[in-house]
Amino acid sequence: MDLIIGAGISGLSYANFCGHDDYLIIEKDSSIGGYCKTIKKAGFTWDYSGHFFHFRNQEIKDYILAEMDRDDILEITKMTQIRYKNRYIDFPFQKNIHQLSKKEFIECLYDLFSERNPDFSNFKEMVTAKFGKSIAEKFLIPYNEKLYATDTNLLDVNAMGRFFPYADKEEIIKNFRKPDSDSYNSFFAYPRGGAIEYVNSLYKRIIQEKLTLNEGLLHIDLKNKVAKTSKREIKFDHLISTVPFPILLDLCDISYNKDFYSWNKVLVFNIGFNKKGKDTVNHWVYFPEKKYSFYRVGYYDNIFNTDKLSIYVELGINKDQHADPKDYFERVLYDLKIAGIIDDHKIVAYSSVIMDPAYVHIKLESEKDKSEKMADLAKHDIYSIGRYGEWIYCSIEDNIISAKTLVSKILQ
Repeated sequence: MDLIIGAGISGLSYANFCGHDDYLIIEKDSSIGGYCKTIKKAGFTWDYSGHFFHFRNQEIKDYILAEMDRDDILEITKMTQIRYKNRYIDFPFQKNIHQLSKKEFIECLYDLFSERNPDFSNFKEMVTAKFGKSIAEKFLIPYNEKLYATDTNLLDVNAMGRFFPYADKEEIIKNFRKPDSDSYNSFFAYPRGGAIEYVNSLYKRIIQEKLTLNEGLLHIDLKNKVAKTSKREIKFDHLISTVPFPILLDLCDISYNKDFYSWNKVLVFNIGFNKKGKDTVNHWVYFPEKKYSFYRVGYYDNIFNTDKLSIYVELGINKDQHADPKDYFERVLYDLKIAGIIDDHKIVAYSSVIMDPAYVHIKLESEKDKSEKMADLAKHDIYSIGRYGEWIYCSIEDNIISAKTLVSKILQ
């Protein structure tokens, strides 16, 4: 029997693709979806955070959309910008330095073509080496330090993997004349019912009686292949975990260096107002400057084409820092005003979510330790998948592919 821990995208995907009905999914929460839940309030539709499906794999896209009403799927050409010194710069920053003031443009261009140290060992050194001091210090370093709530010299060179928008000198120069801000997620699909519809598409195809809610995992007996939950003991042949990897190690009584694994929390405010805002174009905007408490603001109303401002606001917070939403809300409203996003707007409804963990901090030490520990767990037929299970930076689609790949591995 396959015991699946977690009824989010990854766990449900494994149940979809495993090819048999001898499985059980346990979920500690009272509803499915993990971080892909959707909140509906006073006519507004919000997710826990910005969850947009950037399909790259046609087979996965067809599979997910097959159980969804195609008329309710919005196909969006992404529009995102950066709010920098009271002006909007197209994303990614490094391709659009020509949109800066003349002085800053020259600074960036000069540093881009200056000789730099080709050796680097962390994220901060990498962006400085590849793009020069000015581009790094104006956007790449401050934005990512707000996002990850940590010093970027503590992150691995490949902390963002394929999601980092690389660009060489030739691409940057060409973009001055012929704009091309293409990235891995230039297009996205979004259901009118919110991100939970992706989850529901997977949920419809499992044996629903084989999923239990409000059942948390307490301990895993590696030797006897027994999982103890808040309700019972379960004997398993394979255990597929989607919980954060360090928590899995704790549940298995596997010792590890806790300093290797770090992450940050993200506090999300979803806010609906009584009227439209000034920005009627962007789907989300990045805020690298420290004067703003948030690092990103997203516009649901520009996706749904509705007449009332509906936004999500994201703040990166250190994992050891207090994150009571009440302590941040007034500051967020103030910052929204100085950013020109709201003026005399009245709040109709709002909600807050704390995601913990939110972004994992990829480090050489954690990657090496994770690889060794996963190999040891596999000897006991225990596998860890998903964004937090694999302790990586990835997309929703990547989680589905990860589950499908594991099925093939186990079958072999």
